[in-house]
Amino acid sequence: MPHATPPTPIEAPSSEEGALPASLARTLRQFRLLEREDKMQALLGWSKKLEPLPDRFAGLDRTAFTVPECQTRVDIFPERHDDGTIHFYADVNARQSPTVAAVLAITFAAVNDQPPSVTLALPSDFVRLLMQDIGLGARESGLSAMVARLTRFAAQSETTASA
Repeated sequence: MPHATPPTPIEAPSSEEGALPASLARTLRQFRLLEREDKMQALLGWSKKLEPLPDRFAGLDRTAFTVPECQTRVDIFPERHDDGTIHFYADVNARQSPTVAAVLAITFAAVNDQPPSVTLALPSDFVRLLMQDIGLGARESGLSAMVARLTRFAAQSETTASA
């Protein structure tokens, strides 16, 4: 399934943001400008942008896709396209866990349909930066595990593509 959209450029590393995709850096800057109530509304809006899980994933054994470190049940499914790009889907109850759904939607908006290198370039403190900017530092552990899962899938995809 080829895609016509060019890869999102990676911004030059800065002391605060690392090598974030441009769209992700923009989103973080926008969150920094919002008051707490507006941040919560923006998060709710992002949670509604998370794509529904396609039916083709319904019958899969979810063991390899579950993020056990997350308090909320989250299953992340990677899909590698013929052009080498990767697309992530997640199964999470957005009504029950809007923050988790929002973080996934924000992250997926930056890394989906990009080469695995874009996901692999996310800085190790990405979740800390995101949670700091949206004011929810207490959720960092489970959310970091979700990003680690994305990175692991991207690394596997990159290895598979070069084999």
